[in-house]
Amino acid sequence: MLGACASDPAPTEQLRLTEQALSQAQALGLSAEQSPALNLAEGKLALAQAAMQEHDFKQARVYAEQAELDARLAEAEHLNEKSQQQLVELNNAINRLRKQLGGVQ
Repeated sequence: MLGACASDPAPTEQLRLTEQALSQAQALGLSAEQSPALNLAEGKLALAQAAMQEHDFKQARVYAEQAELDARLAEAEHLNEKSQQQLVELNNAINRLRKQLGGVQ
């Protein structure tokens, strides 16, 4: 066990990146209740922090990396959804303009 700890440094930088990714997703207004990916990210971050307390740095790194990816997925899904909504709104506006122009001719 001690050999494993010595060969795996504490993933403090990875934890920082993970927390930053979670903060970015939350800054978009996402919550774990509305985003399954963000919920997974928060759970895996908690597992990473628990692994750090146990000095299981290898497992902590794995959980932290997974949590970061889940948080980035949540952010991407949210941005994709917003883009889709904007596309629908633009298409509706174009259709309204077409109808208006059709009535003018």
